[in-house]
Amino acid sequence: MKTYPSESALLACAVAAAQAAGLHALRNARRRAEMARLLRRDVKLVLDLECQRKAEAVIRSRFPDHALLGEEGEQPAADAVFEWIVDPIDGTVNFSHGLPVWCSSVAVRRGTEVLAGAVFAPELNTLYTATAHGSARRNGKPIRVSQVSDPSRAIMATGLAAKTSDTVISHGVFNALTRMLQRVRIMGSAALDLCHVAAGCLEGYIETSIFIWDVAAAGLIVQRAGGKTEVLEKLGGHRMRFLATNGLLHERVRAAIRRQLRRPSCSTSR
Repeated sequence: MKTYPSESALLACAVAAAQAAGLHALRNARRRAEMARLLRRDVKLVLDLECQRKAEAVIRSRFPDHALLGEEGEQPAADAVFEWIVDPIDGTVNFSHGLPVWCSSVAVRRGTEVLAGAVFAPELNTLYTATAHGSARRNGKPIRVSQVSDPSRAIMATGLAAKTSDTVISHGVFNALTRMLQRVRIMGSAALDLCHVAAGCLEGYIETSIFIWDVAAAGLIVQRAGGKTEVLEKLGGHRMRFLATNGLLHERVRAAIRRQLRRPSCSTSR
C-alpha cells in the first residue's frame, strides 16, 4: 500500500517554500524595479520568476514526484497525486513601489482538497499557516475569524480587476458593498487580505476575477479559522470569482454580490 506524506510534513514544506521565495524577494528588494513586463494595471518582475524557482526547488527537494502549478508556470507530473500551488510574490505592484503589503503563498492539494498552506509576509514578519485538519495560526498562535454579524459594522477587502473586461463587474460590486458595509478596503494582496479575515481583522474578502494561486493557501487558512469560502463562479484558466467571510455575514454579502452580478451591465461584460 502506498503511503502519503502527513499534513505536518506537507505544511513544513509549504512553510519552507514560502519562506525561500519571500526571503529571496526581500534580500533583493533593491532590484524591485527590474521589470520583465509592464502592464496597464499590473507588473511582472524578474524577481517573480526567481522567487518561484526558489519555492519550487524546496518542493522538488522533498517531493520530486509532485506536480507544480504557479503564477509563473505549470509543471505537470505523470500520475501525480499531489499538486503544489505557488504565488511567489502576491502583491507585486505593492512590492515594486516599496510598500510592505506583499507575501509569498504556497499550498498543496490532493484532488480538489487543499491539505496545507502557508502565507509568509517577510516585511511584516508574519507567517500564516493551516492544515486541513489543524488550526489556523499566525506566527504559531491560533487565530479565529471575527464575530461581527452586522454589515454596517463590517469591513471587507476587495480588488479592482486588472482586465478591462472585468472592470465594470468589479467596480459594480465595490459600489454595492460600500452602500452595505462600514468600509471597503483595497490593499493590494489577496492572500494577505484573506489572512486578515482569518485573524478577525476583516469580516470578508471578495474578488470578481482572481486566480487559484492567489487564494489556495489563504482560503484554507480562513476555513480553519472558522470562516467560510466560496467559489462564486469558475471563469476558466484557473480564474474565478471568490468570496470569503467570517461566516456570519456570508449569505447577506453573497446575496448583494449576486444581485450585482445579475445586472445587465455586468452580464454583458463577461
